[in-house]
Amino acid sequence: MGLGLWIRTGVLMAFLTGLLMAIGYVLGNETGMLFAFIFALMMNFFSYWYSDKIVLTWYRARILEEDEAPELYEIVRSLAQEAGIPTPKVALVPTETPNAFATGRNPRHAVVAVTQGLLRLLNRDELEGVIAHEISHIKNRDILIQTLAAVLAGAIIMVARWAGWMLWLGGFGGRDRDRDASSALGAILLIVLAPIAAMLIQMAISRAREYLADETGAKLSGKPWALARALEKIEYAVSMRPLKEGNPATAHMFIVNPFRGISFAELFSTHPPTQKRIERLRKIAEEMGIAF
Repeated sequence: MGLGLWIRTGVLMAFLTGLLMAIGYVLGNETGMLFAFIFALMMNFFSYWYSDKIVLTWYRARILEEDEAPELYEIVRSLAQEAGIPTPKVALVPTETPNAFATGRNPRHAVVAVTQGLLRLLNRDELEGVIAHEISHIKNRDILIQTLAAVLAGAIIMVARWAGWMLWLGGFGGRDRDRDASSALGAILLIVLAPIAAMLIQMAISRAREYLADETGAKLSGKPWALARALEKIEYAVSMRPLKEGNPATAHMFIVNPFRGISFAELFSTHPPTQKRIERLRKIAEEMGIAF
């Protein structure tokens, strides 16, 4: 990785580690902070080496052999060669909600995942546009930070839920009433603020990178109009059939937010507005001398 990517990755890990330690302190003072620090170290280690497998497991995605999807592999291989990166593995997500994402810690260990619904909805040109977008995330080295953020933000949301259960079950029932009241108040704040912090992290790393992946993907495939049409179709399909299973902490990884309208993720936009993305693709097409 380049120095800039190492720095961004380190800052992300340090920030989320600090957030987990703050949660631990609120829940259990110094002892809780120590356990949170150990938990954060373990999460950082496993997130770096196994985050792609964790995300794929969340969506029951299965790595496809080439003979199972020869046309899809042909598209992926051609675009990867054009981008100058190794051909990533291809995974299938068993859901009819159309979408796609890329994951992995670097281009040599990358996976492009598509849903069954995406393969049914798009024609070949539109599918090329979507795959080019995901290949661009790999080429632009977005996938490590996106995947780390998904796993670590998921951990923060999980810990916040634990705090909620402790509060509901009366877990702050010690002899020091003032301390218990303070811990209960802190737990309430965590329940509200921790998911917001996780979503803000997703927003910070996602919106600008989506524009860049659109631009890189449009130039990679030479078909900006196909990506624009695919975004329109996916946006409409997701609004009609949002994803009901999965982890909202991964929303920023998908080409279009799949949880719209059914989860906490709807309060924040992890992606730029689809219409603005289409307008930018139209300008890119004009610069390329392609009729939109």
